[in-house]
Amino acid sequence: MIPQQAMRRVQALLDRGGRQLLGIVGLPGAGKSTLAQALVDALGDQAALAPMDGFHLANAELARLGRAARKGAPDTFDAAGYAALLRRLKLAVPDEIVYAPAFHREIEEPIAGEIALPPNVPLIVTEGNYLLLDEGAWSHARAFLDEVWFVDVDPAQRHRQLLERHMRYGRSREDALAWIEHTDEPNAVRIAATASRADFHVSLPPSKASGE
Repeated sequence: MIPQQAMRRVQALLDRGGRQLLGIVGLPGAGKSTLAQALVDALGDQAALAPMDGFHLANAELARLGRAARKGAPDTFDAAGYAALLRRLKLAVPDEIVYAPAFHREIEEPIAGEIALPPNVPLIVTEGNYLLLDEGAWSHARAFLDEVWFVDVDPAQRHRQLLERHMRYGRSREDALAWIEHTDEPNAVRIAATASRADFHVSLPPSKASGE
């Protein structure tokens, strides 16, 4: 399912030597998580995955800040923490395992220290919405990425995948459509505005993009 041109770019990154960080960006429901996982699976011990979603603020903190209804917007993540993780990963200190948080959709919460990232893995793949956002700490995150890809997708396909994902994790169809309209789509507008900053654009086969 990975386009050949994408695999050639990955190989070019690996050929540089040392630790390389590849970012994958896309609108909500575009399939960026699917692509990131497929790359890591294809590369075996040459790659590891560190998703941006692990830096969601906890639900209690979002409630305290009055941002729970906008969960997924740029200011509902610990962007500075994410940038700090990328910095550590880029340094790849010998004998130092870096631990990253993971986001669990079934509980809608991040869990700290779940992902172990050894220093000898040459390629770290990270995916998320705001890797190309040029504001606040997000711009610092971009500085540590060697290459960033943008996942292009048909709008109708993306909407369908996004609706299916929300319903899979417990929302009714009505609630899912409302969340897409009032939360996902405003975020999508901001993400789409960053697409021109990507180093490479990639599309996935419709049957393989799961909507992450």
